Amino acid sequence: MLNRFAPLVPLALVTLLFGCAAHSPVSQQAPQQQVSNSVTAQSSSVLFQEELATNKELADFAGGKSYQLPVLADSILERGMSLIGTRYRFGGTSEAGFDCSGFIGYLFREEAGMNLPRSTREMINVDAPLVARSALKPGDLLFFATNGRRGRVSHAGIYLGDNQFIHSSSRKSGGVRIDSLGDSYWNKTFIEAKRALAMAPTAAPAIVTARK
Repeated sequence: MLNRFAPLVPLALVTLLFGCAAHSPVSQQAPQQQVSNSVTAQSSSVLFQEELATNKELADFAGGKSYQLPVLADSILERGMSLIGTRYRFGGTSEAGFDCSGFIGYLFREEAGMNLPRSTREMINVDAPLVARSALKPGDLLFFATNGRRGRVSHAGIYLGDNQFIHSSSRKSGGVRIDSLGDSYWNKTFIEAKRALAMAPTAAPAIVTARK
C-alpha cells in the first residue's frame, strides 16, 4: 500500500526547487546518492537493541487494539503529496500556507484525528516511541536542528520512505516539498525520529501532549 509512494518521490523531486530549511540560511544541493539503511555511527548491536525497545514501546502503546499505523500513514502521506507546492507561511496551519509544524499538525489532525503540539520544541517531546534511523517507517516524524544550535530542534518533517521526507521548508525553497535524508545538509542536522502514529485513536480525536 505505502510502496506506491516510491515511484512518486523521484518525480516530485525533479519538479521542485532545492533550497534551505525554514530556520536556516544554509543552502542545500540536490541529493546525489542514497545512503545505506544504517547511517548512524552506532554499532549494529546497539541499533538492534534500539529496534527491540521500539517494538516493545509500540506494543505497549497499542494496548491490544488494532494497530492502524499503515492505513493512517497512507492517508497522511497521500494528503501531504497533494499539497506539494503550498507556500511557506510562518505560523501557518492551513492550506493558505504552512510552517513546518503547522503542516505536520494539519495532516495529523485531518487524516488521523490527532492534535499534536503546535511548535517543534513541544512536538519533539510527545510521549511517542523513539525510532532508530535504520527502522524508519512512512509517517514517522523527523526532527532537525537547522538554526546552528546543535541538538536544539527547529524544524520537522514526515518520513515518506526510500530515505525521503516531506515538509514545509521555507519561502525560498517553495514551501511544501520533498527532500532526502541522504542530502548532506539534512544528514548533518538530523536529531531524532518519533512514531507519533503509535498513539493514534481508534475513534475520537486525541490530544497528544508533550512530556514535561
